[in-house]
Amino acid sequence: MEPKPVQDRIRSTTVILVRREGNVAMAADGQVTLGETVIKHSARKVRRLAGGSVIAGFAGATADAFTLLSKFETKLSEFQGQLERAAFELGKEWRTDKYLRNLEALMIVADKGEGFLISGKGDVISSDDGLLSVGSGSMYALSAARALMKHTSLSAREIAEEAMRIASEICIYTNSEIVVEEL
Repeated sequence: MEPKPVQDRIRSTTVILVRREGNVAMAADGQVTLGETVIKHSARKVRRLAGGSVIAGFAGATADAFTLLSKFETKLSEFQGQLERAAFELGKEWRTDKYLRNLEALMIVADKGEGFLISGKGDVISSDDGLLSVGSGSMYALSAARALMKHTSLSAREIAEEAMRIASEICIYTNSEIVVEEL
């Protein structure tokens, strides 16, 4: 399958998860870009699931991401809120299901105890340092968050917000319309 032409590629996000001192914050920007044009400034890419005990953020095609969020919420229910088990089961189904394997998105999910990055390749990745990121500006936000974790005493929320602000100043596919959810 050939990659989409640049003008047809939707680039749409930076999402970061920060875990510090028992607190969890996930932040995402609001920009959706089609080719070189910003088509939306205030998309909401972070959601609460499972009655508010889980937060999820996504990068990629919006319809695909909502399909995966719905599937993940079903897995959470099926496995009585066990985040790790639900993440692994979604990763497995996403990789093996004929329909799901064509979905173009990445997800980060977290509860108070753990967090995972889930991909369509079957990857379910936890963090060594309390940080996970996905999307166009993810490496900028991750780098900023690592420096802030090491050299400041900022809270998880403050680190997530500042890392997103820094990413928005560098990545043309990331804006400063930041939404944060905390646990």
